[in-house]
Amino acid sequence: MNQHSGRTEPLWATWGDERLLDLPIRRLGVNLHSPFLTAQIERLHQELEAKRLRFRPHCWLSNEWFTPDGVPGIAIPFYLAHPRLIKLELNQMLEVEGGTSEWCMRILRHEAGHAIENAYRIRRLHSRQRIFGRSSEPYPKYYSPRPYSRSYVRHLDLWYAQSHPDEDFAETFAVWLTPDSMWADRYKGWPVLRKLHYMDGLMRDLEGVAPKVTTTETVDPVHSLKRTLREHYDRKRVHYGIERPSSYDPDLKRLFSETSLHADRTSAAVFLKRFRREVRRKVAGWTGEYQYTIDQVLEDMILRCQELRLRVPSPEEQVKLDFTILLTMHTMNYLRSGRHKVAV
Repeated sequence: MNQHSGRTEPLWATWGDERLLDLPIRRLGVNLHSPFLTAQIERLHQELEAKRLRFRPHCWLSNEWFTPDGVPGIAIPFYLAHPRLIKLELNQMLEVEGGTSEWCMRILRHEAGHAIENAYRIRRLHSRQRIFGRSSEPYPKYYSPRPYSRSYVRHLDLWYAQSHPDEDFAETFAVWLTPDSMWADRYKGWPVLRKLHYMDGLMRDLEGVAPKVTTTETVDPVHSLKRTLREHYDRKRVHYGIERPSSYDPDLKRLFSETSLHADRTSAAVFLKRFRREVRRKVAGWTGEYQYTIDQVLEDMILRCQELRLRVPSPEEQVKLDFTILLTMHTMNYLRSGRHKVAV
């Protein structure tokens, strides 16, 4: 790939989004040696060393976060390898999964939980199957989270430990690995403490033990990905999309007005567009749902407000608060409905 001289910045780093989206992923020429990723991977290794574990997962760039079955390694999404790709990810998906040091480490610890299971063939242990369930249980296409359950740790968003026994193990490992997590105090009195004590004993037994599986196999490495960035994001948006249409009319009519008495008031659609980004981020923070999914719910609501010619009848600050609660409610209903798509 053509590059500038000196600091070897890729030519596409200066391109606009439309031009960049037509580039095949395999032609990006990115690798793990970015300052951001190097620091996070080294930090993971230090945390494993602090626990006296000899295991170190190998990492590679791919199209998303994942750990393949049987492979003691971690695939990291390509966009984290360069600031220009991080910006494109943000523009396309409205957020960057793993884009901050804290978020990236949470995901790395989770994936390390999968990888260490592969490295030591932990899934075969009867004790593991008794505590967490069988790995052979089919992965669901959808799952319905129970936000208030105390039988699972809370690490990644969307109560991900509840989606499958393997995710339960990985999430529990991540909490156990996290420095200063104070898990014994944090989960005191919760049924999930049994899982954490089991994890603690299991990992103590593995101190200084060499991994049984040492393959450095990679799956879907970045240099093999033939799709263009545009095709990649088209597919990704479908995956994190929502099932349409949904009827929001009764709730919108209770919050906004369709009577002629308020004909001179601000259009509800204009009002929602004005603080769209603010409310989207706030609801994402409360629910853990992807901003892209929330934005689609918002888009549908704005469209219905336009079609119904709704107006803002009350002081805007109060309506803003009420609408934030309304959007949170619909997002939680969506999560609990079983229609939430699990990223695996």
